[in-house]
Amino acid sequence: MSLAGLVAVMTWRLREVRTAVSLRKIIIPPLGMATGFSMFFVPAFRIPWAWAGIAFLLGALVLAWPLILTTRLVWIGSAIMMKRSSAFLAVLFVLAAIRFLARGYFDTIVTPQQSAGVFFILAFGMIVRWRTKMLVDFRKLTAEVPA
Repeated sequence: MSLAGLVAVMTWRLREVRTAVSLRKIIIPPLGMATGFSMFFVPAFRIPWAWAGIAFLLGALVLAWPLILTTRLVWIGSAIMMKRSSAFLAVLFVLAAIRFLARGYFDTIVTPQQSAGVFFILAFGMIVRWRTKMLVDFRKLTAEVPA
């Protein structure tokens, strides 16, 4: 299932490059993902607050950087487009490999549900930080509309 998820995310990310970026396209993914926090209503998924904080910070401060560094917004004609470096796909594969290997380890010391909770929060930290940077860049670009 993890590999199917990876393929789906890769396909989505590659298609995303071909369409204009809008405020909605930047904000909707983290909002949609936030619904995943409902998993913590089920006791089996609950984790200590410290684990949640560490996972979020690790995602936001460490693992989001490669995504931030390999994503740029640029004016192309009359639209703002996402321009990714050629390293973007490699970054996604490396992040997926790190997640896969780390999750394999965590599944040996905590329940699979707790591991899912930790990695969900880590991924949420990554996407929030990445999309926040995209939002700031989008606002800067729309403030200086080309003539």
